[in-house]
Amino acid sequence: MSTICNKQQAANNNGEQEKPQVVCVTGAGGFIGSWVVRELLRRGYRVRGTARDPVAVEGTRNVINAAADEGARRVVFTSSYGAVHMDPNRSPDAVLDETCWSDYEFCKKTDNLYCCAKMMAEITATEESAKRGLQLSVVLPCMTMGPMLQQTLNFSSIHVARYLMGTKKTYPNAVAAYVDVRDVARAHVLAYERPEARGRYLCIGTVLHRAQLIGLLKELFPQYPVTAECEDDGMPMANPYKFSSQRIKDLGLQFTPLNKSLYEAVISMQQNGHLPVIPFPPQQQLHTCNNKSRYKAQRILLILPVTRMENILDSPGTI
Repeated sequence: MSTICNKQQAANNNGEQEKPQVVCVTGAGGFIGSWVVRELLRRGYRVRGTARDPVAVEGTRNVINAAADEGARRVVFTSSYGAVHMDPNRSPDAVLDETCWSDYEFCKKTDNLYCCAKMMAEITATEESAKRGLQLSVVLPCMTMGPMLQQTLNFSSIHVARYLMGTKKTYPNAVAAYVDVRDVARAHVLAYERPEARGRYLCIGTVLHRAQLIGLLKELFPQYPVTAECEDDGMPMANPYKFSSQRIKDLGLQFTPLNKSLYEAVISMQQNGHLPVIPFPPQQQLHTCNNKSRYKAQRILLILPVTRMENILDSPGTI
């Protein structure tokens, strides 16, 4: 979770140039938080960051009240589409938007405790902000892809790496929603800067079946041993659900194509030593590298070291 809070600065009546506005970002060292910080700095803000996220409900309450005590007027809160889409009773033809909530009891029964925590934290942020008179915007990102600014692998990067290396042998017959981490960062800043912004903003770039994700990885990086197969092959493929990210688009956000996000995520893992760099076989280079910049990137990356492969091969969990 990342939270952006601001303290309204007094107007300068001495004719001097106003100082850059100061904002606080919680969880600034994380995958999303680090990109939020970068986007704010790029736009000229001064940023104060906390390295760790507040713990669920009580931590959220403390952050909101601390922001209000310091004179903040606006808060942008990071929730998750996990607080939106987990409802077994929703029609398959329904369009997911900001009015949708996950079924809390269903999440508890199925041990989706992450979704439970996100729901409770968002409700707490909404209630506490209303009590303290803060203008609250909530960004709800889905599975977040893209290059890393931090050194440690995040959840989505670990699983992409395991698919690429062939250590993950199966994938579920399921669909998932994806978004570029830089789009999530821009969504936070847009929700912070636009005076009319308030309420929930679903941040989803695309929804794909897991087989389509595997296909993209094979197409972008044919030199890697992507061998995963559907764990219930022979059954009808799960259908992608419908969603609307129109509210965040109305603030000016344009989404990055998933193939670009995946490609740059893998390049980032190579550069940070989380993935071995496997060159294209000579006979494949002309067919798979469609432009000079991509070919150049592959050639340069051949000299990079691999130092942390054990982080990938030993990582538990499924996606």
